[in-house]
Amino acid sequence: MALDADARSVAARLDRLPVTRWHWMLIVVVGLGTFFDLYEVFLGGVLGAVLTEQWHLGTNGKSLVIASGFAGMFVGAIGLGVAADRFGRRRMFLVNLGLYSLLSLLTAFAPDLGIFLVLRFLGGLALGAELTLVDTYVSEFMPRGGRGRYLAWAYTVGFCGVPVAAFLGGRFVAGRHLLIDGWRWLLVVGAFGALIVWVLRGRLPESPRWLVAQGRTAEAEEIVARVEATVDGPLPLVAADPDVDAGAPAARVGLGEMFAGEYRRRTVMLWIFQVLQTVGYYGFGSLAPVVLHAKGFDVVQSLGYAALSFVGYPVGSALSIPIIERIERKALIIGSALVMAASGLVFGYARDTALIVAGGFVLTCASNVFSNAFHSYQAEIFPTGIRSSAISIAYSLSRATSAVLPFVALHALQNLGAGAVFTGSAVVLVLLCLDVAVLGPRSTGRSLEKAARPLDGEPERPVDGAST
Repeated sequence: MALDADARSVAARLDRLPVTRWHWMLIVVVGLGTFFDLYEVFLGGVLGAVLTEQWHLGTNGKSLVIASGFAGMFVGAIGLGVAADRFGRRRMFLVNLGLYSLLSLLTAFAPDLGIFLVLRFLGGLALGAELTLVDTYVSEFMPRGGRGRYLAWAYTVGFCGVPVAAFLGGRFVAGRHLLIDGWRWLLVVGAFGALIVWVLRGRLPESPRWLVAQGRTAEAEEIVARVEATVDGPLPLVAADPDVDAGAPAARVGLGEMFAGEYRRRTVMLWIFQVLQTVGYYGFGSLAPVVLHAKGFDVVQSLGYAALSFVGYPVGSALSIPIIERIERKALIIGSALVMAASGLVFGYARDTALIVAGGFVLTCASNVFSNAFHSYQAEIFPTGIRSSAISIAYSLSRATSAVLPFVALHALQNLGAGAVFTGSAVVLVLLCLDVAVLGPRSTGRSLEKAARPLDGEPERPVDGAST
């Protein structure tokens, strides 16, 4: 069943707009929110290294410190992701960041490990759907020709949080500051920074595509008109677009649609992908300080070297911007994953400090080409009515894997060494490449409505410079 005329009008009007200062404001505000999500994710590894000495943690205690936030993110990704399809993207943006700010502040004053772990779990729950909400929201506003590129810009802003977490960790972990343990200041910084971004997000509008899917066409039209008013000069014509008009899925679809027909194949692909990508991507970021500590460096040295490696996260994200619309998402995901596997082996087996840092830097650069490609990709392969739910449920599996990973990886690190850990990671990344190559559809350069629609037997036409 085809989309109605109002839905086609909203989609076509958004897709034909040039990018204005308003779009850039949206990218910055959304990107600042990802800053704190990623700051929180990689803070787990920093805290794991710091609290091991301060609270005399064993392997299981260290694993719990890293895993507690991810366990909360698993629950939050499902709950808040599904809620975003029902109650709106903007509302969940405000709920998740507001709760995280409060819980991060409470965690900073946790008196013991038990309370710390509970609060870390709840803080993770609040942030669980942050990144999938970003994927959904930015994809639904940005013009089709630059959708991946502008999402990459938002993540480039956000990934600055990763080296910041490590550099601040190295600065604050030693001693007390203003009568408070240094590590506690890392949580206070996250809490107040997130509060500022929460205020800025209050100015963002709801997604017009979501409003149309809810039958709230008048509100959608009003928001699109406000965005059009930010364009200097005459507006481009709204051209008839066969990608949107012909045979598009109905605006209203149920959650069961993700398991029906061709969407079932996409769902299976994405579920397998999310389990596997965690090992190669979050495994390094959350465990790097601990791995360096195991190689014989002290805590401050470990955090310093990890921070140098983590500079590759924003650098890699920036490097993805000029290529993400020129290379098919599937090919970019596979190529960058193979680079991650190779550089991870260098990081795991190297003993020389310069080689360790270089291997980590290349890994993190490739990681964020990989990350930006798959975040764009997963938002493009499901229809608006289930987009947030489908990708958040899949993404929750990465958080569940992240919660289990420290227990497996730290025991493997202790008994087998860093080389064995990263050899296993390389094998997992190769399996991920096979999953995407065999089961994944192509999406680059197509309208959001067409990219989300299965085209059984129909050639997929690349546009806007996307290669085949």
